[in-house]
Amino acid sequence: MDKNFYITTPIYYPSARPHMGHAYSSIIADFFARFKRMDGFNVYFLTGTDEHGLKIQRAAEKNGIETSKFCDEISKTFKDLSKTLNLTNTDFIRTTEQRHKESVQHLWNELKKNDDIYLSKYSGWYSVSDEAFYSDEEIEEIDGKKQSISSKSAVEWMDEESYFFRLSKWEKPLLDFYEKNPDFISPESRKNEVISFVKSGLKDLSVSRKSFSWGIKVPNDNDHVIYVWLDALTNYISALNYPNKDNDLYKKYWPASIHLIGKDILRFHAIYWPAFLLAAKIEPPKKVYGHGWILSNDQKMSKSKGNILDPLEIINEYGLDPLRYYLIKEVSFGNDGNISQERLEDCINSDLANNYGNLCQRVTAFAIKNCQSKIPEKVQFEKEDLDILEKFSENLALIRNKIDNQDINFYIDFIVNSLFEANKYFNDQEPWKKKNDITRLNTIVYTTLEIVRKISFLLYPIIPESTLKALKIFNINENEIILSTVANNDFLVKGNSINKIDILFNKIEKKDD
Repeated sequence: MDKNFYITTPIYYPSARPHMGHAYSSIIADFFARFKRMDGFNVYFLTGTDEHGLKIQRAAEKNGIETSKFCDEISKTFKDLSKTLNLTNTDFIRTTEQRHKESVQHLWNELKKNDDIYLSKYSGWYSVSDEAFYSDEEIEEIDGKKQSISSKSAVEWMDEESYFFRLSKWEKPLLDFYEKNPDFISPESRKNEVISFVKSGLKDLSVSRKSFSWGIKVPNDNDHVIYVWLDALTNYISALNYPNKDNDLYKKYWPASIHLIGKDILRFHAIYWPAFLLAAKIEPPKKVYGHGWILSNDQKMSKSKGNILDPLEIINEYGLDPLRYYLIKEVSFGNDGNISQERLEDCINSDLANNYGNLCQRVTAFAIKNCQSKIPEKVQFEKEDLDILEKFSENLALIRNKIDNQDINFYIDFIVNSLFEANKYFNDQEPWKKKNDITRLNTIVYTTLEIVRKISFLLYPIIPESTLKALKIFNINENEIILSTVANNDFLVKGNSINKIDILFNKIEKKDD
């Protein structure tokens, strides 16, 4: 079995500061990366910034800053956000790096050599905000201004000499590819959307611009810069040192296991990108997953609407792990999700403080007091002990399968239900009433401690800092968090010390209206 896993976030467009949508994509990618590492995979996790194009050039001009300096400053905020979000990314790529430029120009030359690029003239609608071309059918006019129907971004007429990619040539090969690789696009609704678009007919794609200069130059034609999406998409292989296909990184990790993206950039990743790769005789990625938007008051966040939610403000007020948990649990993965301060506080109080934190505190305190601060001897499990313990081993294969199919909703529901059952088990078994039956008391405590360990292991990819604090109960460090041991019912060793831990989550006092 292939034990290599390559996951990517979108590379973020640093024309403005990061918002909650950026944080969401990154946190979800980090969740998958941590889970796969915990399951023994070699993980390569890539994120970064897309720093070319007219939008960047205009943003820099507006701020009165030289474009490269502007990119340095804004890119740093995204790099800092990676640290703030406790991401375990292997690499952070910038499209202004030399390694990336060389990859993009090599890919261009491959497309040109294979007669998939030609010089002509482009006349049509272009959105600077989306860095995307739109047909007449994709444009609407509101209050005398033309905009994209899908993104609502303003468009402007562009008329200039341009190189074109023969996208129309790849219409049937793309449809054949989708049919042979039914899991390439997820979720299902996104796949249907892409296939419908391709079946409606593909037109050749303008892949260069002459009207601005901030970008990677077309080889042997310095009047043109390469279209920002052909440039940006190449980051997924430039980070693996393409065009050197014999290097260890490329051989080990390409094709990518999954490109995790927002649904608004699905067309670029699910149509243009595989077409470029097929034309260059490169295998496409295994999967593109287009997740939903994080909404603010039922609207997509955007600078123009003034409804940007700053993840740093929420982290400063509530902490990082509560935000990670909230976004993973409350946003049904694949769908749009609304941010609510009230629901965030409910998650902290109910799930994290009461169900998880309180369970860890209660069991530890009881064991310290009644088991001499040691892991007790389990002696012999009874049916009620095995019923709750073996739920984990019985579902381990299913959990792996669900994660491979990006079913985060199943995963988090399994954990929440397990926490509920663990608290119920401890209450129903009433070990405080078994002080005259030390054998039974010890077995109940051992069973509950094992459940705390199992749940903490499963929670680790979601709330890593908090679970590492909880696992100090057992002196378990990060390197010992191995998914397969969730199936063990006797992982904890009799006589090992049990440590008291501080409160994991402080309850939020609800403010009166």
